[in-house]
Amino acid sequence: MIGLIQRVTRAEVSTGGRPLGAIGPGMLALIGVKREDEPRDADRLLERLLTYRIFADENDRMNRSLAETAGGLLLVPQFTLAADTGRGSRAGFSTAAPPAQARLLFAYLLERARARHAPVAAGEFGAHMQVTLVNDGPVTFWLGT
Repeated sequence: MIGLIQRVTRAEVSTGGRPLGAIGPGMLALIGVKREDEPRDADRLLERLLTYRIFADENDRMNRSLAETAGGLLLVPQFTLAADTGRGSRAGFSTAAPPAQARLLFAYLLERARARHAPVAAGEFGAHMQVTLVNDGPVTFWLGT
């Protein structure tokens, strides 16, 4: 699984003008699911999301995690993250998980995240969404499992 994470002062996701989820200071995580991913990959990614140190400590160094800061977590499914972009000028999606598999793994990740952390908000799998955010830093990292 892939998590493209951004430290944010706020973020929200909507579809068709209908709000789906919003957070204040915390982490926006765009989630891609690859064909070979399994629940253990979602567990590993969640561990990384919660413990990756992207928030400033008292010395203004990135030494604090989402779990330590109790910031918000916004999970947004984004199948294009699992695309094959190695050749040509158009992405291929043979490396991305089929929709049924990706939907189950995203739901699993979301359920596990809500059991371990609060607040957690999410986008809607398969929806055409609009994501609004204020990236704090900017700070953006690509996490894989």
